[in-house]
Amino acid sequence: MFFKKLRADIDAAKRNDPAARNKFEIWLTYAGVRALIWHRRAAFFQRMHLKLLARMLSQYAKRRTGIEIHPSAKIASGVFIDHGAGVVIGETAEVEEGVVIYQGVTLGGTGKEKGKRHPTIKRNAVISCGAKVLGGFTVGEGARIGAGAVVLREVPPYATVVGVPGRVVRINGEKPQDLIPAQDDPVLQEICTLRERVFELEEQVEKLTQSLHRAGEEDQD
Repeated sequence: MFFKKLRADIDAAKRNDPAARNKFEIWLTYAGVRALIWHRRAAFFQRMHLKLLARMLSQYAKRRTGIEIHPSAKIASGVFIDHGAGVVIGETAEVEEGVVIYQGVTLGGTGKEKGKRHPTIKRNAVISCGAKVLGGFTVGEGARIGAGAVVLREVPPYATVVGVPGRVVRINGEKPQDLIPAQDDPVLQEICTLRERVFELEEQVEKLTQSLHRAGEEDQD
């Protein structure tokens, strides 16, 4: 089971990172993959009620990778933590298969409440660099959290969230009707226009990166 999850993690890195050259290099050098290896070891000891040993392993992994994952956090196989520096994943967080997490992300809580106080990230969601997702709610399947966003409430599936506090600006690629700015509010109109432009630029950069990656593979062939 351990090696099956490891293969899924490496495959996720190869699939999501255009700079990845081969699986051996990913296993040897990618901090996100190494952090998940250590987390699964720590989680095993946590389940065996050896909590001190589990915490020691998680802190060792933090020093080695810059990624802090609580031993009780539930992380599926096939998750990709890109770069990873400064990533923090809290005790009751749940991360499902296919999720991509960039550097500086926090999956945290809000206060000292007990129980489920960290977010659940559903399949294939993308949490961009510096985003903070705080609270015991759910980020829906395929959702995209913009860089630097602070998300404090539930995110619908396939929604795009930007801003502080986080605000849904698109669902399934379309602007929700209730987000159309009032004609007598030029400031709100300008903010919405800028957000839309940032979203379009991010999509263009992603497509360009994929095109360059494919071109590089064709040149190697």
